[in-house]
Amino acid sequence: MTFTDTHCHIHESTYADPEGAYQRAMEAGVHRLVCVGTDSRSSLEAVTFAQTHENVRASVGLHPHDATSGIAAINELESLLQQDSQKKIVAIGECGLDYFYDNSPREQQIETLHAQLRLAQKYHLPVIFHVRDSSSPDDIGSVWNDFWPIFDSYEGLRGVLHSFTDTLSNLKYGLSRGLLVGVNGIATFTKDNNQREMFASIPVNRLLFETDAPFLTPIPYRGNVNEPAFMTHIAQNIANLQSISLEELSRATERNATTIFF
Repeated sequence: MTFTDTHCHIHESTYADPEGAYQRAMEAGVHRLVCVGTDSRSSLEAVTFAQTHENVRASVGLHPHDATSGIAAINELESLLQQDSQKKIVAIGECGLDYFYDNSPREQQIETLHAQLRLAQKYHLPVIFHVRDSSSPDDIGSVWNDFWPIFDSYEGLRGVLHSFTDTLSNLKYGLSRGLLVGVNGIATFTKDNNQREMFASIPVNRLLFETDAPFLTPIPYRGNVNEPAFMTHIAQNIANLQSISLEELSRATERNATTIFF
């Protein structure tokens, strides 16, 4: 029984033990990793790590937090795509809109999202989407009201809603557009019954597992740095919520990961 971590950041220079984390993942049956970039530096690190590890692929992107880097950063991402002779880059992202922190002006987030969706179309790659709504109940501008029209303005987009914790309604919007849904350690420690209901409702043929390591460490390792080897705990939690076997989840999510990234 194997799993694929479709979203981690162990390749980054700030991660304490990338080689150890990679080896422990392989030993735990997490036999493939997608290392995800968030800016031009971490995207280059993701590609470099993938080039030196057979079971690793890379995604290159500009996170909405870093949207102030602007089109210059997007040009650097395209340079990586043009130089990818080993065909290790399998996606664009993570990119999207984050109105929870607003670390970059929303106008720049929208601009850089458009630029990356154009890259995805040009290079025929799926997209890893980061979409997070505002923390303020007084903010009438839902992130989804901006995101879905942008998504719908591009033909043929495919990809995954990374770290999805939103409503059943937005889950249905994503599924109706052919998107896959990334689930990570949040599913093991959320106390929100609406989120638990949503996790239980994700069709297994649209489900991907991810750790987002070093972030979002699942139970029972809360308080520790996250790593891909902890994947089984996330999968077991979803198996319990959906009343299916871990083996069935492994088969389904492995097919999904292979189809979109490998």
